[in-house]
Amino acid sequence: MITQKRFGNTANGREVLAFTLTDGAASATILNYGGIVQSIVVPDRGGKPTDVVLGYNDVAGYEQNGGYLGALIGRFGNRIGGGKLEIGGKKYQLYCNDRGNHLHGGKDGFNKKIWEHRIEGDELVLSIVSPDGEENYPGTLKVEVRYAFRGRELSICYRAETDKTTAVNLTNHTYFNLNGEADGTILDNELFLDCDMITPTNATMIPVGGYRAVRGTPFDFNTPKEIGRDIDADDVDLKQGGGYDHCHVLKNRSGEYVKYAVVRSKKTGISMTCYTDMPAVQFYAGNGLDQQGKHIRYGKRAGFCLETQAIPNNVNVPEYAARGSSIVSPGEVYAFKAAYLFEA
Repeated sequence: MITQKRFGNTANGREVLAFTLTDGAASATILNYGGIVQSIVVPDRGGKPTDVVLGYNDVAGYEQNGGYLGALIGRFGNRIGGGKLEIGGKKYQLYCNDRGNHLHGGKDGFNKKIWEHRIEGDELVLSIVSPDGEENYPGTLKVEVRYAFRGRELSICYRAETDKTTAVNLTNHTYFNLNGEADGTILDNELFLDCDMITPTNATMIPVGGYRAVRGTPFDFNTPKEIGRDIDADDVDLKQGGGYDHCHVLKNRSGEYVKYAVVRSKKTGISMTCYTDMPAVQFYAGNGLDQQGKHIRYGKRAGFCLETQAIPNNVNVPEYAARGSSIVSPGEVYAFKAAYLFEA
């Protein structure tokens, strides 16, 4: 069942709607502003409703605060080194908004847009048309994202088509805390991540080529461990990221839909099992969080993100593109799925 209500208005007066997808005692609320996952409420081991998503109580919170809390990211999730994009021999300079690099779509990414909406059965469908030249990307890009919440699983299906060859790397930037969004720390959340390699970065967090094996390093979550156990270890990649903020290369073949992560809270008994057919996930431990949220001020590491995507900067690194390219041409359909299953 999907219900709709007014969430508020943007600073320029546009109405923002909240859609709540209900599945028994659990629910997920999505905004048409930025395609934001505003809350996911699931029962803990004792049956207590627990919101496991960081966010804000009003539109102004999403407009005025950083962090991309809950948002759809586009056209390009994560970073492109120097904002440099070359397609068919033509060079495009993208807006640089993070240490001299292009991050999460640039100055006015999809997270700041009011999306068109429709309801089809128990699915919420959001859509947007990004015009040719927006943020200096080539091509008119038509994007559709479908949300469903069935069996306590939130699924997000992405689809995009273009009329000119362009770069696309959509993702979702929800911050989770399985202790509850008002708990304040995710360091005791236990994580399993089915990954053998990360992409090491330069000092501005750009993957510039090569892979690093996780075995025997703080990045090894193949045996479940608390997120906080090794987060402050003496490791060059950890220090550059201020903690975990790295692309983990998954073991799946391109296009293969797999379970890639399980996160569990010992406090609530809530677990989240994650699935995708993307080749990588950015695991971010909320190292830069510092904003007033729904019930508390979210400080450093109050939430974590698992952002399914192609490898960042793959448009400039052929060996990364070989695992899944973000270049899409007319006649091709960009499509993938991510899902989050909650149990207690």
